[in-house]
Amino acid sequence: MARPGVMILSTLVLVLFHVFVDAGQNQRKTYIIHMDKSNMPADFDDHTLWYDSSLKSVSEGANLLYTYNNVIHGYSTQLTADEAKSLEQQPGILSVHEEVRYELHTTRSPTFLGLEGRESKSFFLQAETRSDVTIGVLDTGIWPESKSFDDTGLGPVPTSWKGECQIGKNFKASSCNRKLIGARFFSQGYEAAFGAIDETTESKSPRDDDGHGTHTATTAAGSVVTGASLFGYAAGTARGMASHARVAAYKVCWAGGCFSSDILAGMDQAVIDGVNVLSLSLGGTISDYYRDIVAIGAFSAASQGIFISCSAGNGGPGSGSLSNVAPWITTVGAGTMDREFPAYISIGNGKKFNGVSLYSGKALPSSVMPLVYAGNASQASNGNLCTSGSLIPEKVAGKIVVCDRGMNARAQKGLVVKDAGGIGMILANTDSYGDELVADAHLIPTAAVGQTAGDLIKRYIASDSNPTTTIAFGGTKLGVQPSPVVAAFSSRGPNPITPEILKPDLIAPGVNILAGWTGKVGPTGLPEDTRNVGFNIISGTSMSCPHVSGLAALMKAAHPEWSPAAIRSALMTTGYSTYKNGKMIEDVATGMSSTPFDHGAGHVNPAAALNPGLVYDLTVDDYINLLCALDYSPSMIKVIAKRDISCENNKEYRVADLNYPSFAIPLETAWGEHANSSAPTVTRYTRTLTNVGTPATYKASVSSEMQEVKILVEPQTLTFSRKNEKKTYTVTFAASSKPSGTTSFARLEWSDGQHVVASPIAFSWT
Repeated sequence: MARPGVMILSTLVLVLFHVFVDAGQNQRKTYIIHMDKSNMPADFDDHTLWYDSSLKSVSEGANLLYTYNNVIHGYSTQLTADEAKSLEQQPGILSVHEEVRYELHTTRSPTFLGLEGRESKSFFLQAETRSDVTIGVLDTGIWPESKSFDDTGLGPVPTSWKGECQIGKNFKASSCNRKLIGARFFSQGYEAAFGAIDETTESKSPRDDDGHGTHTATTAAGSVVTGASLFGYAAGTARGMASHARVAAYKVCWAGGCFSSDILAGMDQAVIDGVNVLSLSLGGTISDYYRDIVAIGAFSAASQGIFISCSAGNGGPGSGSLSNVAPWITTVGAGTMDREFPAYISIGNGKKFNGVSLYSGKALPSSVMPLVYAGNASQASNGNLCTSGSLIPEKVAGKIVVCDRGMNARAQKGLVVKDAGGIGMILANTDSYGDELVADAHLIPTAAVGQTAGDLIKRYIASDSNPTTTIAFGGTKLGVQPSPVVAAFSSRGPNPITPEILKPDLIAPGVNILAGWTGKVGPTGLPEDTRNVGFNIISGTSMSCPHVSGLAALMKAAHPEWSPAAIRSALMTTGYSTYKNGKMIEDVATGMSSTPFDHGAGHVNPAAALNPGLVYDLTVDDYINLLCALDYSPSMIKVIAKRDISCENNKEYRVADLNYPSFAIPLETAWGEHANSSAPTVTRYTRTLTNVGTPATYKASVSSEMQEVKILVEPQTLTFSRKNEKKTYTVTFAASSKPSGTTSFARLEWSDGQHVVASPIAFSWT
């Protein structure tokens, strides 16, 4: 989850699990039934009747939860395991997917991204003014009263729009306007698993009771709001990436999670309604594309010209921790901005440390205060984590308590300290979080510090019989360098499904992001937090994803003829991976340089992306050729593509030939009789560039960090004489064997002297 809090949705860990109450064969579970519409019997003139007939053949008592008519053909229902197995054997059934649960991945951005610079402002304003682009946000719903949905200055709702404002609890048709042009909710899968929604605590309507959905929607396309802040922090003018784009909200996430049958229904409806961009800040455990509901729905949406942006996940810094890696999805990791919310800590031995905080209440006394480590003030085995009831009041009262991060919500630890009589908290990172700093709107005076500082503070406490400290809060600090850095929580490659396709695609701001909020809960999401705010500051790849969704909407407005793949290519090939001094973007998890497995093609650079010079375009047929290269069976391909595909026996299909804007080259470590072989492994990748600018000649250049890897580009010069002209080239990689786990990186650039079209190259030996 992308914000602190105790709500089940508020977690930084991606979880995917089968929904069940009991493992017995008679226990009903929700299944998504994927039908082969081309096999519908002639005596059925309505596919819904056909779906119902197939269902009734195995279960008289089962009912249709949803019917899907666009992103897939089929329905969802509740069945026993035996009924599902029986149904799967019937003719006309492509697949039977058991319901899975997904979790959410949870004012400075436009300026930081250059959207308000002199060079790009005019162009972006033109794109914004004429924009009738609609961003569909699948999330926890929407808070329509947010100032970020003010429709002043917007023209009529686009005539192509087919959506509606669905009426429900605390939500009226008048809740929508020319900005928020659509709002729907999908709860049948959730209710099938958990029972009827308790409307005393949760709105069975598009209304956002959580805050996450409003935050992501306003990040992508919030209207301009002056005087925005969270308790004075991050004060300024807030605006989404595409502030003139329209918003359509699809509530698919509830207090117990986001269920695949509801997500699929939301995607299905969004395509029918006419969205141009789909933004999904949610995900689950990696799965093959033909088993991944989001990937299946996204394929159909992309084939109809819709750009899909998804969060990479918050499973970092572990390698291979990504989700949403389908090549037709733009996968977005998270970086920081040049803004911090500092807190200053001084301890009794004279050492000083910098932390972060969004605390806004009564300050602590300026005099030194007694300090205690929670691990020394608890009888619980995990007392260092400041879990509920774990602290001994006699050891905590009147003191500032050092609590370790982990297990329970960060802001909740402060309430545990307060309940035990403590007056403040230092929240210390452990190995799992390193020196990454995430600010929270704490309810007691609190400073969060990284692992290095936390360890030194705890060492001081252990060595001093009367440890003391002071904490002061520094408000908002701008111009922090280096920036951006890759967030430690941002999920990393290599791609665990298709190693030949580099993921994530890029990174965007995802740490301490200010955007609109719900009026239902306070900024921490804790039940005890009764503060009402119009804006909140939270972190996660949930926040970086809508940045890219909004930028894609801007680009679609400026270049309506561009395909989703062309838009992604422009964003990737113009991204930057180094600072102005030439050094690589840092990884906060290690303090060292990041790699393309961390940042993909780099950090988004919107002004450059509007005029990329060349793009790597892709069609539906290209993706189908990829599925053939992956040796997918005709039935597997049909689950994704919704049509009969026969991979030609006499044709060579290669993953390496997918026209992707980046390169990933997995290599095998030599072993056995080949262990001492010096012969390099040679692979060839083919790519095609499309000219979207003026006639020009581009020359190739390659930089590599490992001399033993030879890279040859042929031809080395490409001349384009007209717009939309295409030119093909090949890259040959010759790499010697290396120990397993070795990685190396390079960069290929095509330049005409004005544009630089860059592609990262990642080698990995296993």
